[in-house]
Amino acid sequence: MAEVRRRKGEEEPLEDTAISGSGGEANKRNSSAADSSDHVDSEEEKIPEEKFVDELAKNLPQGTDKTPEILDSALKDLPDRWKNWVIRGIFTWIMICGFALIIYGGPLALMITTLLVQVKCFQEIISIGYQVYRIHGLPWFRSLSWYFLLTSNYFFYGENLVDYFGVVINRVEYLKFLVTYHRFLSFALYIIGFVWFVLSLVKKYYIKQFSLFAWTHVSLLIVVTQSYLIIQNIFEGLIWFIVPVSMIVCNDVMAYVFGFFFGRTPLIKLSPKKTWEGFIGGGFATVLFGILFSYVLCNYQYFICPIQYSEELGRMTMSCVPSYLFTPQEYSLKLFGIGKTLSLYPYIWHSISLSLFSSIIGPFGGFFASGFKRAFKIKDFGDMIPGHGGIMDRFDCQFLMATFVNVYISSFIRTPSPAKLLTQIYNLKPDQQYQIYQSLKDNLGDMLT
Repeated sequence: MAEVRRRKGEEEPLEDTAISGSGGEANKRNSSAADSSDHVDSEEEKIPEEKFVDELAKNLPQGTDKTPEILDSALKDLPDRWKNWVIRGIFTWIMICGFALIIYGGPLALMITTLLVQVKCFQEIISIGYQVYRIHGLPWFRSLSWYFLLTSNYFFYGENLVDYFGVVINRVEYLKFLVTYHRFLSFALYIIGFVWFVLSLVKKYYIKQFSLFAWTHVSLLIVVTQSYLIIQNIFEGLIWFIVPVSMIVCNDVMAYVFGFFFGRTPLIKLSPKKTWEGFIGGGFATVLFGILFSYVLCNYQYFICPIQYSEELGRMTMSCVPSYLFTPQEYSLKLFGIGKTLSLYPYIWHSISLSLFSSIIGPFGGFFASGFKRAFKIKDFGDMIPGHGGIMDRFDCQFLMATFVNVYISSFIRTPSPAKLLTQIYNLKPDQQYQIYQSLKDNLGDMLT
């Protein structure tokens, strides 16, 4: 198309010259004016051509077709369909066992894993942008992308530290400055990156550079923001992290199993291998799994207690008096005229809401990722996990689920945190703190008398 446009642009001035010399002069003047303007209508500035997109899968590693040599030789006699089934199954169980080990490592191990997953997902998304827009040799652009990742992490993880450890940090004199001016410092760091980007602009590549600037920020919105919400969910209690994550895994696995054996009816064009049988079967299996798994975890303080800093012990603690959600309650059930009393944890009802979201709305995170990959004619985001693809291929639904869980907790579960309130009080002036003290003293005195 670009060549056709250029041919037309070359032929039209010839016709104009033949008709009118003055018209030809006008065209020359317009042409010279266009050449002297800041806009460069060159091939480098146009939207990536189809041939670049066609070559993308060749340049990006694909994990679905990647098989370790040992497995490849052991499964060489199997049909491709069953070979892929076995490989996916093996690495699914490896990931499940790895997840269990990380949970055993405690909250810190989970937070570090979340950060590592976030960085890898960001790298996989950004790599596609680099390949599509053919950015090679532009000054500082790769460095800027990672700089913005560090800046956004400083802001979001700093917010978590201020919220949950503000009381402790405020008592350390040289850290108090970082707490008080955290948002200003974060903004200053971002502005440095913004100015850096403007200074790195190259006239010939304006459109490409601004496209990748937008690409970077959308990637940060998808990846960093969601990981921040995941960390918040972990602080509310490991059960608010483990159960939703496990529901997505269960739905993904069971939808694949039901679709593999019973799938006949296509579900959505974006993902041709997805079927209604897999979608419905996976949904029922997820709800049942959510109820049973939640009931088991509700029996252990390790999973249900919020993660808090104990000033007495000087460390993080996960011990508490179980709240109403995790204390068995009696429920009367009447079915066919027969009354029966059940003892259930109230959290079970919330787990049903989570499982319905993970089985009905959660897959749309995968459909979104499928549409994204189809736009660039690639099968996977990477090749880190044989049979599955990249890390982003496994976490596309998890990020959507993390947002829902955080919104759900904020809307229906969370109550004001004493630690957060104390952090805000410590940031007040002494006379304001004294005023709050007097109000609390009077109020508590009235209650006691």
